[in-house]
Amino acid sequence: MNSFTAQIIYRIECEGMPTDQYEEQWRLVYGSNEEEALQEAREAGRKEEATFIDRHGRTMCWRMLAVKDLQPVELTNGGLLFSMVREAEMVAAPLWAAAG
Repeated sequence: MNSFTAQIIYRIECEGMPTDQYEEQWRLVYGSNEEEALQEAREAGRKEEATFIDRHGRTMCWRMLAVKDLQPVELTNGGLLFSMVREAEMVAAPLWAAAG
């Protein structure tokens, strides 16, 4: 069995209406090949779909949209699970200035 990381995306709905919120989860799945691992990721994602009543009495739903990414991962001590490069956004000028 090979191990893979799966990036699963959920859409958050409130009272049956989509919101502007999404949840991103990274899960570990196993498969003899990428196709089998993708199937396992889809199944894991569907199992985590949820509907519940929030503290305001609204019906909230987490609906799986997709398995966005699937990458093989080696499960060894110090093995890389996830890496992301982010670009810094430069601020052209401050939004405030000291009174002069």
